[in-house]
Amino acid sequence: MKSYRSFKAGDVILWRGEPLEFVASMVQGVASLSKTLEDGRTQMVGLLLPSDFIGRPGRKQIEFDVTATSDVTLCCFDRVPFERLVDETPHVAQRLMELALDELDAARDWMLLLGRKTAREKIATFIEMLARRGRSNTSNLTAQSELPMTRDQIANYLGLTLETVSRQFNALKKEGIIDFKNRHQFEVKDIIALNEATGDDADGGVLS
Repeated sequence: MKSYRSFKAGDVILWRGEPLEFVASMVQGVASLSKTLEDGRTQMVGLLLPSDFIGRPGRKQIEFDVTATSDVTLCCFDRVPFERLVDETPHVAQRLMELALDELDAARDWMLLLGRKTAREKIATFIEMLARRGRSNTSNLTAQSELPMTRDQIANYLGLTLETVSRQFNALKKEGIIDFKNRHQFEVKDIIALNEATGDDADGGVLS
């Protein structure tokens, strides 16, 4: 039932509407979820990072285009036998529900990011998300992190222009909040300042 598949950056993993023959867990790399309108406009609607899940038991088609943003490794499960496993194994079904709820929370955060946040807040939120993902110890967010997307891809994901993305990255670097080792690796220098730059109301209190 289980196999591993690898995809190069830019490869389409699944096309929207095609039969869903397997579900999969992201092992390595980053993939994007997107939808294309009839006039050709494309909107990226989510990112898949390691430990994220592709596909849903009970669904026979995929609802999004899934594209490898970086080199990707998937742990794939044949859909039909996996659905039987879910029916017969309660803790697997529970884990899938947890993943679905995590995805719902991420979708709500993304709606807030696109609808209300400024360009600076969008970039800061994106960087903080990458720094937090895959870290069991949240106090170690200043460790080196991977930037798996080009600035053009980031602009598409956040609804910004390429120039705005570059300008905001440079501003955060100049302020000593982040630093870039190269185009694909960054380091958070000041996690408190980064969190403040996201615009999130961390304590949930009323602003005065």
